[in-house]
Amino acid sequence: MELKVHSYESMGTYDGPGIRLVVFLQGCPFRCLYCANPDTIPVMGGTPTKPEEIVEMALNEKPFFGKRGGVTFSGGEPTIQAEALIPVVERLKENGINVCIDSNGGVWNQHVEKLLGLSDLVLLDIKEFNPGRHEELTGRSNTRTLKTALWLEEHCKPFWLRYVLVPGYSDFEEDIRALGSHFKDYRMIKRVEILPYHTLGVNKYESLGQEYRLKNVPLNTKEQLSRAESLFNEYFSCVVLN
Repeated sequence: MELKVHSYESMGTYDGPGIRLVVFLQGCPFRCLYCANPDTIPVMGGTPTKPEEIVEMALNEKPFFGKRGGVTFSGGEPTIQAEALIPVVERLKENGINVCIDSNGGVWNQHVEKLLGLSDLVLLDIKEFNPGRHEELTGRSNTRTLKTALWLEEHCKPFWLRYVLVPGYSDFEEDIRALGSHFKDYRMIKRVEILPYHTLGVNKYESLGQEYRLKNVPLNTKEQLSRAESLFNEYFSCVVLN
């Protein structure tokens, strides 16, 4: 079974620990207003790729991974292709390669459950804790995402919690505090990442003939980022401001 691959990033240092090969897969059920890769959203698209090609690429780059690095599957939303991804992850694990899954947690079936069970680390993107604001921001409910986080906790699967701070959309103190209260006792959260809002994908919308709906939203100020970091630090001891 082939995978639909959008693109690759070699020597990545952003999506998981250490130096990583990042494989961006095609397709996503969310419609995040700030999505930096809108061209990965449609399920139809990407390059049909045999699992062996990805494994071979990872093995070629393995000498650079060191003790902490490995392969991260991102997107789009990699769990959309969970069934096809499982054999790839199994081969990588057989070769001693660390595997991360970067997911919004919004897809669930037996294949997703097996995929997350095989992974070494999940990078779980929490877009917003307030259900209404989450739906406004992504077009989808956050119920499944929160259930995915609970599954990871109950099955002792380590994960990083990632939160994009968008002014006027996900920077509300009451929502951050609600998120902190909900997750503060989770033992499997190994890192909480605050990701500043950016507009690096705006040109992609123009090339696709689409409107970027947050064009009037300013970047975070230093004060906003510092305030958010202080709030998260009240609930977690592993906060990182990227």
